[in-house]
Amino acid sequence: MQIKTPPMGFNTWNTFGENISDALVRETADAMVKLGLKDAGYEYLVIDDCWSKRERDPETGKIVPDPVKFPYGMKALSDYVHEKGLKFGMYSCAGVRTCADYPGSFDHEFLDAETFAEYGCDFLKYDFCYKPSTANGPVLYHRMSMALKSCGRDILFSACNWGSDEVNKWIRSTGAHMYRSTGDINDSWASMRDIAMSQLDNLAYSAPGCYNDIDMLTIGMYGKGNVGSLGCNDTEYKTQFALWCIYSAPLMLGGDIRTMTDGLLKLVTNRDLLRINQDPEARPAFLATEMSWFPGRIVLVKHLSDNELAVGFFNMTETGGQIPFFLENIGLTASSGRALHMREVFTGEERTVKEFMNPVVEAHDCSVYLCRIVKA
Repeated sequence: MQIKTPPMGFNTWNTFGENISDALVRETADAMVKLGLKDAGYEYLVIDDCWSKRERDPETGKIVPDPVKFPYGMKALSDYVHEKGLKFGMYSCAGVRTCADYPGSFDHEFLDAETFAEYGCDFLKYDFCYKPSTANGPVLYHRMSMALKSCGRDILFSACNWGSDEVNKWIRSTGAHMYRSTGDINDSWASMRDIAMSQLDNLAYSAPGCYNDIDMLTIGMYGKGNVGSLGCNDTEYKTQFALWCIYSAPLMLGGDIRTMTDGLLKLVTNRDLLRINQDPEARPAFLATEMSWFPGRIVLVKHLSDNELAVGFFNMTETGGQIPFFLENIGLTASSGRALHMREVFTGEERTVKEFMNPVVEAHDCSVYLCRIVKA
């Protein structure tokens, strides 16, 4: 199974937690199509933890869907999602129990993979709670990978061990298609900022076939829901989405799609940002400016296909101010006779810059440009 660009979709956990149901998933599928999210590339609809009964079937050993939450079973729900042109995702855990204390897949990997295939599953998020201390973490992900490869269906393998065991150094070798490199996000500026800044040294561990997952997006939660916390404002959601895009991170929406505002819908379907995230070369961004006197004011640059560049100015601090960008730092010297023609992806403003620029970016805000090298 080839995953050439970061996966995009929706996951139930951030907003709904255990409060999931057949009706919720169907309504979300309808909204993904109606609002144009499917056409924008959001194709996976993933049910997270709390979908099953508390214990396995004593006769078959299988995990059983909760009959109250999912009265028609998972196959019927999967069929509905597929009829909408979307892909269906589910959740399990490498431990004996899931993080919310439902049956995990430890030592049941091959049975569970076959069960998920019977449901018509296209995506499996695989968590890391309640792992026996004697069990080897990397081996557990190899085990589920083998189970998925032999289940008779192509299933995207989303490894979620929260950055444990130096996961970035070995996860690609397991066959996983994306992997969590951080702890859980909550809907607050501090959580989003800390997660983003923690991954600046790990940007190179993301490439076609296996992407660094910095957790589901909280856009549109406004402090409500399962991981609601303090909430964010629209400027902070803008910065979150721009960072996830320039990081080549999977884009898994976590807010309630059914009530998403027009402004946030416009944000998450911004063609230029999605172009940056879904660029076929999937090259990592690199840090072109890091201000020691203002830690958190940074410039990130990402090489794109077709000789384009993405340049992002991010102010992660509490005060607005200038963020210097020396073109020397990306290889465009003053003597090169070259400049950058830059188009801002939110405003459409265009400019041509040689040697240096020093824009003002407000606190918690960002500015992102698509650029081409031109003769000065």
